[in-house]
Amino acid sequence: MMKKRITIIDYGMGNLRSVEKAFKYLGYEVNVCYEKEEILLAEKIVLPGVGAFQKAIENIKNLDLYHVIKQKIIDKTPFLGICLGYQLLYEFSEEGNEKGLNLLKGSVIKFKENNKFKVPHMGWNKILVNERSRLLKGLSGNYFYFVHSYYVNNSNKDIVSSTSYHGLGFDSSIEYENIYATQFHPEKSGDVGLEILDRFGGL
Repeated sequence: MMKKRITIIDYGMGNLRSVEKAFKYLGYEVNVCYEKEEILLAEKIVLPGVGAFQKAIENIKNLDLYHVIKQKIIDKTPFLGICLGYQLLYEFSEEGNEKGLNLLKGSVIKFKENNKFKVPHMGWNKILVNERSRLLKGLSGNYFYFVHSYYVNNSNKDIVSSTSYHGLGFDSSIEYENIYATQFHPEKSGDVGLEILDRFGGL
């Protein structure tokens, strides 16, 4: 069966090439772009990213992509947000003053540092999976690569597909209708991460 093309949105917040390489390794045709005409035609959208929430939203708006991305998600295009691309789905973050895409309800909160748990949360950590998950089913207990200082606390816990622990429990991924998002980086998480990307590609 012909694999669908993956469109990765380039909004100037890094981490694109490792995601692109991972999907290409899995045999997908990949289009990395920032042109709204191409994004409007996308069959599947990936929004990766590392860095500051406010800067990300400013970049998206400057590229005239804010409403394009929202509309594609509302129109049920399969969407995968990775790290910052997960946090941008919410109304706002404690990091900055810009409103996010406001497609999901919840808070994006900064970790509180202490002697045991450092900020940013960086390195390998375990996920505990809700076995109803389409992308993560059977992967509970596996370790994935994280790098972030803020975490998402969803208002609707029914959409949470995995949780992790770093000083407190937090929602490390979600699934809601056509929206999939992970706080961890599947593209940097070895074979189990590639499995997640391939499952998304096969939706």
